[in-house]
Amino acid sequence: MPRPTIVVTDDEPLVAEAIARDLRERFNADYRIVRTTSGPEALDVLSRLALRDQPVALIVTDQRMPQMTGVEMLGRARTSAPDAKLLLLTAYADTDAAITAINDIGLDHYLLKPWDPPEERLYPVVEDLLDDWQREHPQHAPTVRVVGHRWSDRTHEVKTFLARNHVPYLWLDVELEEGGRLAEVADAGPDDLPLVLAPGAATLRSPTTLEVAETLGLRTRAEQPLYDVCIVGAGPAGLAAAVYAASEGLRTVVVEREAPGGQAGQSAAIENYLGFPRGLSGSDLAQRAIAQVGRFGAEMVLAREVVGLESRGPVHAVRLAGGTEFEARAVVVASGVSYRRLPAPGVDDLAGRGVFYGASAGDAAQLEGEEVYVVGAANSAGQAVLNFSRHAKRVVMLVRAGSLEAGMSRYLVERIEAAANVEVRCGTRVVGAQGSDHLECLTLQTDGAGQETVTAGWLYVFIGAAPRTGWLGDDVARNEHGFVVTGPELLRHAGARWSLERPPYGLESSVPGVFVAGDVRQDSMKRVASAVGEGAMAVHLVHRYLATT
Repeated sequence: MPRPTIVVTDDEPLVAEAIARDLRERFNADYRIVRTTSGPEALDVLSRLALRDQPVALIVTDQRMPQMTGVEMLGRARTSAPDAKLLLLTAYADTDAAITAINDIGLDHYLLKPWDPPEERLYPVVEDLLDDWQREHPQHAPTVRVVGHRWSDRTHEVKTFLARNHVPYLWLDVELEEGGRLAEVADAGPDDLPLVLAPGAATLRSPTTLEVAETLGLRTRAEQPLYDVCIVGAGPAGLAAAVYAASEGLRTVVVEREAPGGQAGQSAAIENYLGFPRGLSGSDLAQRAIAQVGRFGAEMVLAREVVGLESRGPVHAVRLAGGTEFEARAVVVASGVSYRRLPAPGVDDLAGRGVFYGASAGDAAQLEGEEVYVVGAANSAGQAVLNFSRHAKRVVMLVRAGSLEAGMSRYLVERIEAAANVEVRCGTRVVGAQGSDHLECLTLQTDGAGQETVTAGWLYVFIGAAPRTGWLGDDVARNEHGFVVTGPELLRHAGARWSLERPPYGLESSVPGVFVAGDVRQDSMKRVASAVGEGAMAVHLVHRYLATT
């Protein structure tokens, strides 16, 4: 395959050559660097590359050019190189134009000139952009194949597990030619679907996610009998706790029942996280965090559910589904929350077959030309709606409240209101769902207008938060909704017992040495940044606890 191209543009030839030279020194082995000296010349190069079907990974341009500004050129470049990453080089006086371009043309990053020394200012930015591009454009075709029915909840579960764990796969519908042929070769009946075909492995028939993980070589077992700290859950809070604990020398294990990233990992865009003016996807955030966790030596155990916690003197036993267990001197509970089930007749029967709770960024591609209904009005619902609207013919938001502003950030409200193919129906809820093998109709109730039935094949639900705390047992105090009570609140919580003379630490539960971070904690902010902060704080408190035991 030809090397992907990096196109560099600056109207001053010496500057253009300097940028190209610096990029060649670091990236020439994997990328071809092409230098141009005007916007029109760059657009001509991009058109020729598109005609030859040669990939463009990155376009780097100066903002101030006489014939065409950098922002204008990058906007027009989308026609020939729609997937290329965009980097604007600009002076301080032009930063307003760069920030506007983030929203208007999807600018990925801007960098103030001069960029010397490149090792500190240019290379880290370019490496991040190219890493993102490579993840979106793997050089080799997927090697894992999934054969199943489009409206199968089990197939949806396997596909979601692979996508969220960043395993490339090829989806083959059993009702189409290639999928049907593979099912016939495997002598697979309806109860065998989905099939998971991985190179060098036996065919998996209707496998559990644990079986898929073990076949693909993902770590599913803890390697040690005793750890300094066990972190339950690999969302932003759990991953942050793992990074800080492992980097500070604690023997650390993270147990995640689904995939790293939690609910945030499914977000198509996180735009209000400090330090990422262009925003980043939940998948990107999770991948970066996983790399940090691995770098510092923490263990990550995937596709394993924690089903019990037992205090044994100075340690805590963590029990996993299947009967295995290990011990840890301290535990950080960061198990997050799930979307609440929609309490309407027929909905549960169609889960995974047109009705879905939450959505990953990749789900939008299957909605090309479709009509989609979304229930919910928080930021997660707003991001999903905007992602769906890029592919779907029409997206209908069903909101129980009288407006979006009550639960959604203003920047998302403005974008939703500006989207031509998005309809917001306030004061409306789902009261029924119908369909045979998949969702076909919804019954809606609108305040003051009675009920109506609408044709619908896709319903995505983003409502409320149900904490995953049933496994903690009776000794860990929780409020009436299941969220864990921590710190000084324990002393005011009816029925909570505290066994030590010292007061509980800020994020400590009613069981000494068991700390709580992120959405699962009572009165948490339900934001990525706060979850990361609580994960870091939990490790600080773990150190204090371990120093006294």
